[in-house]
Amino acid sequence: MVLDAIQQRVPLVLEYPVVFTRDLFDPASTVLVDVLASREPARRHRVAVVIDDGVAAAMPSLQASLETYARHHASRLELAAVWTIPGGEAGKTAAVLDGIVQRLAELAIDRHSFVLAIGGGAALDVIGYAAAVVHRGVRLIRVPTTVLAQNDAGVGVKNGINAFQAKNFLGVFSAPFAVIDDSSLLATLDPRDRAAGMAEAVKVAAIRDPVFFEWLVEHAEALAAFELTPVERMIRRCAELHLAHIAGAGDPFESGNARPLDFGHWSAHKLEVLTDHALRHGEAVAIGMALDARYSVETGLLEPAAFDTLIALLRTLRLPTFHDKLLDPAVLDGLDEFRQHLGGELTITLLAGIGRGVECRSVELAIMKRSIEALR
Repeated sequence: MVLDAIQQRVPLVLEYPVVFTRDLFDPASTVLVDVLASREPARRHRVAVVIDDGVAAAMPSLQASLETYARHHASRLELAAVWTIPGGEAGKTAAVLDGIVQRLAELAIDRHSFVLAIGGGAALDVIGYAAAVVHRGVRLIRVPTTVLAQNDAGVGVKNGINAFQAKNFLGVFSAPFAVIDDSSLLATLDPRDRAAGMAEAVKVAAIRDPVFFEWLVEHAEALAAFELTPVERMIRRCAELHLAHIAGAGDPFESGNARPLDFGHWSAHKLEVLTDHALRHGEAVAIGMALDARYSVETGLLEPAAFDTLIALLRTLRLPTFHDKLLDPAVLDGLDEFRQHLGGELTITLLAGIGRGVECRSVELAIMKRSIEALR
């Protein structure tokens, strides 16, 4: 018997800038120090910098550039330390997380200090997780260095690591202090990583924005050639749609079962594991989108011509639409793992047309198997 109860309601506002720039660490640029000072302009801010080791290897002068930048802006910025962590999915481990947390403790990083995370989406995930749990949250600025991180993974509120053979099994929802997208950092990406990041733009356009999808089709060759102006426009529009979903869908922490921005992801997550992460995340998402779009055709939801247009766009962008591991029966276990990740009820996004994502709460395994065979 309940004698009394207090129903507590706490309004929550998440607000942070996503800044688009070039040459962030050029001493002539004030973008970084202006972001640091946006809430406390009179303070000299301590910053601990954690860098994806893949980025450090591709940009051997990066640490020196950071140190030069800090000296030039010494009245506004104190560089507490700079170190690297393993990048990629293999770095999203408890051991890497513990190492970051220990280093932040040794540096006496407090809630008025900053963690500057520089790297791809996987590195940002684990650095963000560490920043979120130290003192229940220290200020995090993300500097994504891949297309995928700049247009999707790095601009949202998710942080986490892989555990128990499942992608993102441990993690938190925590908003960054700011995100800074520097397109000049994309110059060293290899062709696979350039293409892989564009999968998320195709994804969000396919389920939300037919005009953007048509723009992607029209500029596919230029994007595939990595012409900077269309790449910057693609990144900005994709990030804008991602942020609009977080702000406007009414479920920023994904407490419900609908995950429209995870179109193509149930099989993508499984393919990443089955290939020991030989597939880039964006490559796996491209295959996952092809599969779920084919399933949409097989169930009469999507016109074959729309499917063909999607597949043609993915291929023009140099993205895969099939992998032999799709034939592994374990792929279908991804449906149950995705259901558990959602909280017990399966909801996947299918296509009813270009720009028209729809929720589906059940999957016919025989039709899904047929869809896989159709992609071969």
